[in-house]
Amino acid sequence: MRFLLASAALVFAHTATAETVSLRVLGQPVGSGLIQQQMEQPFFEDFASKSGLDASVEYLPIDMAGIPDTDGMRVLRSGLFDIVSVRGPQVSRDEPTMLGLDLVGLNPDYEAGKAHVAAFLPTVDSAVQERFNAKLLGVWPAGPQVLFCKPEISGLSDLEGLKVRVGDQSAAAFVGQFGATGVPLPFGEVQQSLARGVVDCAITGPASANSAGWPEVTTSVLPIALQLAMNGYAINLDSWNELDAEQQDKLQSAMDMLVGDIWAYSEELYTDAMNCNTGQEPCVHGTSYDLEMLDVSEADQAAVANALVESSLPAWTSQCNAVNASCEADWMSSVGAELGL
Repeated sequence: MRFLLASAALVFAHTATAETVSLRVLGQPVGSGLIQQQMEQPFFEDFASKSGLDASVEYLPIDMAGIPDTDGMRVLRSGLFDIVSVRGPQVSRDEPTMLGLDLVGLNPDYEAGKAHVAAFLPTVDSAVQERFNAKLLGVWPAGPQVLFCKPEISGLSDLEGLKVRVGDQSAAAFVGQFGATGVPLPFGEVQQSLARGVVDCAITGPASANSAGWPEVTTSVLPIALQLAMNGYAINLDSWNELDAEQQDKLQSAMDMLVGDIWAYSEELYTDAMNCNTGQEPCVHGTSYDLEMLDVSEADQAAVANALVESSLPAWTSQCNAVNASCEADWMSSVGAELGL
């Protein structure tokens, strides 16, 4: 009898262990700022209660893992991590369809960003599933991408001859219109590159720049939104298919909640970070600096508005069609139709 009870206990323990969902999660870089620190990491560290799943999560920021942020899609395909917090601009070199969510000139504000993500996300998800054996769980913006410069400038026309750190090919095509050279650099290398003169200017969100200390090595910021820097969460399809339908629903619902919270938090951070970077109040979440905030001219506003059809869309479609034959047609029938193109 004692033997039977012990055997039953072992079987029960094995069953309970088997039901626990174990997930390895590769997160945003710690240096990218408060979205990673205040939203993403706490969520995954408390994932079981957030999702209602019997789950064990191992969370590791990508910079602490020693993995380049350009390799997010390859990591997903390899199965090394189950869920990856994908940095959209950086991984667009591997999956250019991703960039169709956030071309320069496409998303001047959060409202436009939400509409265009909803329109094109099914196409992006299909491409990611086919080429990287992964499923997109949601997409969110790091925030409006603005220009920080070390040399004195007054507007976009002064970029001629300068080297500008860009996050993706769309931004590189845009700054090239003004005679600048777009330089792709991992986020963690930008602050030192600005300090050493490897690049003269760099594009990112105000909150990320503040967290990474960019105002320490630059003199001015041009507050014109080039992009929203769409990032997202994706899960390896093998890991997803191991879950039953109820577990999948709970995981997706939890990710929807996180993504929605980040959209709202990103917008809150933008205003506060611009205040912090330029020494204004209130400055709640960041370090106060004294960057000069440049006036945005009508010419610069027009340049960004026209960039979609003049530079970023043509540059992107030629690249995207090379790996996804229907890429341009899918974009035009969804986002393009909304814009009346």
